[in-house]
Amino acid sequence: MPDRATFASKNNKAMSGKRKFIKRALFVLAGLIVSIVLFGVWFMSLLPAPTVSAEELKATLPSQLPYLTQDVIPYRGKILAVVTSTSQMGSSGKSTGFELTELSRAYYVFQANGFEVDVASPLGGKPPVVIDGDDMKEFDYAFLNDTVAQAKVNESIAIKDVDPTGYEAIYFVGGKGAMYDFPDNQHIQRIVKEYFESGKVVSAVCHGPAALVNVTLTNGDPLLTNRTVSGFTNEEELFLIPDAAEIFPFLLQDKLTEKGAKFNEGIMY
Repeated sequence: MPDRATFASKNNKAMSGKRKFIKRALFVLAGLIVSIVLFGVWFMSLLPAPTVSAEELKATLPSQLPYLTQDVIPYRGKILAVVTSTSQMGSSGKSTGFELTELSRAYYVFQANGFEVDVASPLGGKPPVVIDGDDMKEFDYAFLNDTVAQAKVNESIAIKDVDPTGYEAIYFVGGKGAMYDFPDNQHIQRIVKEYFESGKVVSAVCHGPAALVNVTLTNGDPLLTNRTVSGFTNEEELFLIPDAAEIFPFLLQDKLTEKGAKFNEGIMY
């Protein structure tokens, strides 16, 4: 049997080895933590720092948008933007209106390209609006602070009073209310038919294509026959509103396809 001194010596060596192992492990762990922190600091440094506060963003004016003030394009004519007058989704009690960002962004893109924009709606006057606070950018706040643009929205032209000869194009703004007062509006159908057959631009976004579903051309064909179109999809509609098929008069994708359109679904928004 080994004597006690020999046993103690081996035990001390074992303890010493464990201490060294623990020290090395702690050193490696500390190095890993430092590396992660340093990587995080470096990565954050690559992200653009916010240039304005939330208050400054909300106070943005049109004159602060570079693409409206630099390299100004000469006047090229007028575009008619059409928004919904419907404030409620059928009898569901759910509120709706036109999507602010779908008007504000197009409004300034048209303006930056030399076009003046007028706003019309089925009933005229001040239309209901939906504002998605999470999606608001500087140009959207600029639109809200634009006295000229807001006057055009708040005093929108009744679509029956629109002189179609005064515009180069028509643009139907999205918003779920469009599903109710765009499809069967005879004034909308008349203008769309006239514009399409004369080679003017007919455009729409989101639920805006609801304006096109009942348009019939002079030859008797539906406007949408064999046309490639896109819009709010069934998947998107049912994801946001599971009972959409009961609330809306139709699902937009289904109706566009029913009228002969080639629907380009794309990826879910």
